[in-house]
Amino acid sequence: MTPIAAGILILLIGVPVLFILLQAVFPDFARGGSLAAPFSRLDVLTENDRLLIQARNTLLLAGWVMIGCVILGLPTGMLRGLCRVPGARIWDVIFLIPFVIPPFIAAIAWMMTLQRGGYLFQMTGIDLGGLLFTFGGVAFVMTLNLFPLVYFAVSRGVEAVGGRFGAAARVAGAGPVRAFVLITLPLSIPAIAASLLIVFALSIEEFGTPAALAARTGFDVLVTGIYTRLSDYPIDLSGAAVGSVILMALVLAAFAAQNWVATRRSYIAQTGKPASLERAELGRWRWPVLALFGVVALIGVVIPLAAIVATSLTGTISGGLTWSNLSLRHYAPIFAPGSRAAQALVTSGWLAVVTALLAGAIGAVVAMIVVRGTGRGRKVMDALSILPNAIPAIVLAVGVILAWNSPFLPVTLYGTIAILLVAYTAILLPYPIRYAVARLRQLGGSLDDAARVSGASPAQTLRHVLAPLMAPSLIAAMMLVFAIASRELVASIMLAPAGVRTVGTFVFSQFEQGSVQTGMAMSVIAIAATGSILLAVNLWLARRGAAALSG
Repeated sequence: MTPIAAGILILLIGVPVLFILLQAVFPDFARGGSLAAPFSRLDVLTENDRLLIQARNTLLLAGWVMIGCVILGLPTGMLRGLCRVPGARIWDVIFLIPFVIPPFIAAIAWMMTLQRGGYLFQMTGIDLGGLLFTFGGVAFVMTLNLFPLVYFAVSRGVEAVGGRFGAAARVAGAGPVRAFVLITLPLSIPAIAASLLIVFALSIEEFGTPAALAARTGFDVLVTGIYTRLSDYPIDLSGAAVGSVILMALVLAAFAAQNWVATRRSYIAQTGKPASLERAELGRWRWPVLALFGVVALIGVVIPLAAIVATSLTGTISGGLTWSNLSLRHYAPIFAPGSRAAQALVTSGWLAVVTALLAGAIGAVVAMIVVRGTGRGRKVMDALSILPNAIPAIVLAVGVILAWNSPFLPVTLYGTIAILLVAYTAILLPYPIRYAVARLRQLGGSLDDAARVSGASPAQTLRHVLAPLMAPSLIAAMMLVFAIASRELVASIMLAPAGVRTVGTFVFSQFEQGSVQTGMAMSVIAIAATGSILLAVNLWLARRGAAALSG
């Protein structure tokens, strides 16, 4: 099982990363694999201080986004995991919506809401555009896009801890706050650290929000600098590769810090003994907790979603929010039989489903090897699995092109729709791996020992023992993978074969053509379809859990 998992990681991630590194070292590598003039483009580090300023800005932005995600995601995730929050499954679906909305669409929605003449100004006369187009505004919008990562990881992590440890502490004389601080919170550290690592990685590689908002503030980050090198003439593949190496170094350093936090002490919260999930009743805190969830949902979901819907319904942008300017005409091209929009919806739908299933299966196997395996190979696999978050999707797409378009390959997936599946899985694989690793570190090794004593192979142990226990975290990660894959943009633009359209490429093309309302209409339909699927999955899980308890 280990060689197969290692081979998959090397094929999906290692080979594209290797080609990027070769391009960074050998400037002419893309031209037939030339190894001439090694390291001759490293002068990009010293020719001016632009790259170093971009690296500093990237770290600063990621740090503040992490703080914002902790402020929004930690309390809501803890409450969701420890308490009986009314409508908990519904809140889960609501907080998944930011992942369904493409970041550049969310940024445009906030621009249309807060800028002078925007929707807020039209309704109240308040102009907050000066706050939006600042470093704080960029961090704010990115926080709203990423805080669900902390919410889901923390809520599932404390579910594993359950309320029984806190109850035992209170029986021993500890108050609720003391039991939480000394018992529940420390045992949840692996889940918190894993989610913050992903937030950090996504913050430094996010392109849409900085491109839409930071450009107006002069706040340049590494990923926008890399995009400029790849898009502006003359194209500088080597300079972009060097910038990507810096991003990889930053995320690997964060990975090392997260791994140190997660492994320096034991966080086992579940052994072979069965234990029921105990959640506390909110009592008099019911309405304050619902108010907290409502406020977070309002600023993170309702406002940007309302702006998207409003824009899709306006006949003209200049007409503003007036009854006479409302129109459904921008939805007509999307529902036309055989339209490009309908094809894009179907293509993105099945690609997202297959990507979520593949990433979940691979993630479970890799997580078991990383946590339960021995030897140096598991550390290499763990580091390799986080690399897609260390590389901007556009650069990883370039690595995929370089790797799969090599002349020495007898068969290639390049130019087929399968290359999108390869790229999606490579980009999104860190989600299930990080979530599953955090969950496995809370499971005692006695479960594995009991399975081996009973004659189970490692594959059988994973399938019948560990996979069911990892299921809550894995399903949460797979839902995130599905939501993100359904609107993926950058890899789709770079790799989609001729005639193949996805939701992301369709919306992007509409904005390029000036059809903002049609692009927003497509976003509304995609969000509604994806949200409905996620809601159905959550309801099915709820019924399954209720049936298991009654049985």
